[in-house]
Amino acid sequence: MTRKLSRRITGCAVAIGLALSLVSCTKTDPDGPTTDLPGESDLVLASDSPELDAITVTGVEGQKPGVTVEAPWSTKTTSARILVEGEGMTVTPRGLVQANYVGVNARTGEVFDSSWEQESPPTFVLAGGVVPGFQKGLAGKKVGSRVLIAMTGADGYDGSGGKEEAGIEYGDTLIFVVDITNTQADSPMGETVTDPAEGLPQVSGDLDQPVVTIPSGEPPEGLVVQPLIIGPGPEVTIMDLVTVHYTEYIWAGGTFVRQTYGYAPVSSYLMNAIPGWQRALQGQTTGSRVLLVVPPEQAYPQGNPKLGVPEGSTMVYVVDILYAAAS
Repeated sequence: MTRKLSRRITGCAVAIGLALSLVSCTKTDPDGPTTDLPGESDLVLASDSPELDAITVTGVEGQKPGVTVEAPWSTKTTSARILVEGEGMTVTPRGLVQANYVGVNARTGEVFDSSWEQESPPTFVLAGGVVPGFQKGLAGKKVGSRVLIAMTGADGYDGSGGKEEAGIEYGDTLIFVVDITNTQADSPMGETVTDPAEGLPQVSGDLDQPVVTIPSGEPPEGLVVQPLIIGPGPEVTIMDLVTVHYTEYIWAGGTFVRQTYGYAPVSSYLMNAIPGWQRALQGQTTGSRVLLVVPPEQAYPQGNPKLGVPEGSTMVYVVDILYAAAS
C-alpha cells in the first residue's frame, strides 16, 4: 500500500517530539472554521452488499488471504463485509490504523498490492492518507477484524486518472481484504483505577481537559508511574510510534507548562521522548491514562529555559496513550 494506496507514517510526517515541542499544533477555535477534513462530515460508511457474494476469500485470519473473482467484475457502490469480527477498539474515520491487506484489480482479477511481505503491518492515516474507499470500508470496524472491501473507481484512483505503475485504469473496481491489527483511540478508555497511591497530584476535570492539582511539600524521590485508566489495547514498547495527548506541570508551585488538549495529539517514536517517559510508558497499554512524576535527571537535567522550567525541577504529566505500534 505504500506509494500506491497511502502515505505511510515514517515517524517524521506527523511527529513533533513527545514532551519536546508543540510548535506544529494548531489551537481549535470553537468560533472559527470546522476542523473536520473536507467531506468528512458527509462520509457515508460502506455497508454490506449481496454483490460481494461474487468474491471468494480463502485462508485463515492472521495469514495472507487468497482472493478470487470472475474477472472482469465491477460494482457501482462501495461496500464492505466483515469476514471475521474482532473484539478490539473501533476504527474512527480520521484515526491511525495498522493493518495487513491484499489489493486485487477486479478488471483483471490480479493482485496489484500486498503488505504481507513486509516485516510488520504498515501504519497509515485513515483520513486523507488513503483512497476514500479504504476509509469508508474500515471506519466503524474493530481491531481483530478481517474486512472485505469492494470500491468503485471514484472511491479508488479515478481522481488521479488511475495508477499506471500498479496497472490500475480509470474506472477500475478495486477489491481489498484487510486484517485490522491496531487503531488509534479518540480518548482514554477502559478500567478506571479507584485507589491511586496517596500523596500524588490529583487529576480532575473533563476527560478531554484534565486539571492537575499538585500537593504542597517535597516531591517523591524517583520516577512515579500511576495508571489512572487502564486501556484495552496492546502494550507500548520502546521501538513504537506512539500518539498521545498530555499536559505538563512543574511540581514546585504547581506551575502549568503546556498541553495538547484542545490541540491535535502528537506522535513520535518513544525512544525520542525524555528518559522518564521512555521508562514510564513502556508496558502501559493503548487507551490508558497515566499520571507521571518525573525527577529532574529523567526530565530536564539542566532545566528548559524555553519552557520556563528551572534546573532541578520535578515534572508532572498526565498522558493519554491513544496509539502505539512498531512502524
